[in-house]
Amino acid sequence: MAKVNVHEAKTNLSRLLMRVEAGEEVVIARNGEPVARLVRVQKRSKRQFGSWKGRVKLDDAIFDDSFFFDPLPEEELAAWEGKA
Repeated sequence: MAKVNVHEAKTNLSRLLMRVEAGEEVVIARNGEPVARLVRVQKRSKRQFGSWKGRVKLDDAIFDDSFFFDPLPEEELAAWEGKA
């Protein structure tokens, strides 16, 4: 792990990024105190449609249209309005 000061980081950012791309971790310090860490970003895997199938169970009541349009109970409505 390399430790560089802010001035060096600003001056050599491209070189530091090449080191990070190669797998090295770089810590940027101000007055000797670590402030930030440069690490390589992990690539996200592609989302696979249906990967949660069978893992999540939804209550059938949420598919009932009236569920969304029923009035809220008074205490919950007060909480949403910031009165609770």
